[in-house]
Amino acid sequence: MGERKRTIAVVDDDPRLLESLENLFESAGYLVRTFASAKTLIETGLADIECLITDIGMPGMDGFELHDLVKKERPDLPVFLITGRHEIGDRQRANAKDIRGVFRKPFDGPALLASVEDALPA
Repeated sequence: MGERKRTIAVVDDDPRLLESLENLFESAGYLVRTFASAKTLIETGLADIECLITDIGMPGMDGFELHDLVKKERPDLPVFLITGRHEIGDRQRANAKDIRGVFRKPFDGPALLASVEDALPA
């Protein structure tokens, strides 16, 4: 019997980034579920995910709003934010919340992978 793969949810409105992160995490042995919007993730449910990576700047619900919603249902779920914006205010907002890390695009894939691995319980 194989060990159960851990599931990472990635939410971003950029299909190329979704594909890139899916490839990165699958190559490291994770199951990856990708979502083009926060709404789609919420409709699908959070029960089987063990980490969330979400873009900050998305139409509809942004990454901070998604974080707040997810933390009400799953307070221990590690959440990472990615952003193409370079605003100081975003980093300050992230530091004030229970966010495991903020990665600015283009980000270092191996560094994100290492941060996710550190955030997941053994």
